[in-house]
Amino acid sequence: MSLEIPFIKMHGLGNNYIYIDLFRYTLEEKLLSEVAMKVSDPNIGIGSDGMILIHPTNKADVGMRIFNKDGSEGKNCGNGLRCTAKYAYESGIVQKTHFLIETKSRIVEAEVLVNDGKVDEVTIDMGKPTLRRSLIPMLGLDSEQVVQEPFPIENNMLYVTGVSMGNPHAVFFVEDITQAPLYELGEKIEKDPRFPERVNVEFIEIMNEKEINFRVWERGSGVTQACGTGACAAVVAATLSKYIPKNQQITIHLQGGDLFIKWDENGHVWMTGEAKTIATGSFYYHN
Repeated sequence: MSLEIPFIKMHGLGNNYIYIDLFRYTLEEKLLSEVAMKVSDPNIGIGSDGMILIHPTNKADVGMRIFNKDGSEGKNCGNGLRCTAKYAYESGIVQKTHFLIETKSRIVEAEVLVNDGKVDEVTIDMGKPTLRRSLIPMLGLDSEQVVQEPFPIENNMLYVTGVSMGNPHAVFFVEDITQAPLYELGEKIEKDPRFPERVNVEFIEIMNEKEINFRVWERGSGVTQACGTGACAAVVAATLSKYIPKNQQITIHLQGGDLFIKWDENGHVWMTGEAKTIATGSFYYHN
């Protein structure tokens, strides 16, 4: 089978995906995982952190499905949401600046900042974080929160804070972000049996009450330049640990740039950041 698949490559702070517009193109369900793996491969494909489908839905203004570079399907992606919002507005799928996006885990509200018909910045209401252990999910005696709990792994004693932003996150505090064991422990933590659905792994350094340094190992993709849901989880974890106050905008310094996150007094997490188009074209799929 050979297909010519039109694509858009976009990134949010370096976290890049291949986007396929299912309003204008049809792709069979049985091909999705394999296409995601092939387009993500820099040697035989285009090269990306995964594939995102922008699709019609009767539950929101636009839908989004995320496939990691290993072919597994994710439930939510903060950088992907911002890019989807940008594309949906600029392509005419939506005509308003406030609209709803459906993901596998939840429906979120998006607001686009537009200059001369182009979206410069996107704010997403990421909703309320899930903190209960069994719902993250994380194994162990169920509890309302998992905050800096001892987490032995590979002869290391770490301390984990668990957060779900529609996808699971394990957040660890470090003194120096340049010494974070991202490559040494990221994959081991991701696949640790204590996380039955695997987990995104964040190492964060608290700089002050308004700034956090951040590095991430993403479930199914490995090290990436940025993770929007991870940045949200980092702010929630830092607030629970009383390093930063609630209801204040926090600047998260990711490898790809900065995101601005606020966990408000109503319990919602707001994310603001840029989204950029890299390229458009056709991908030639052969099986």
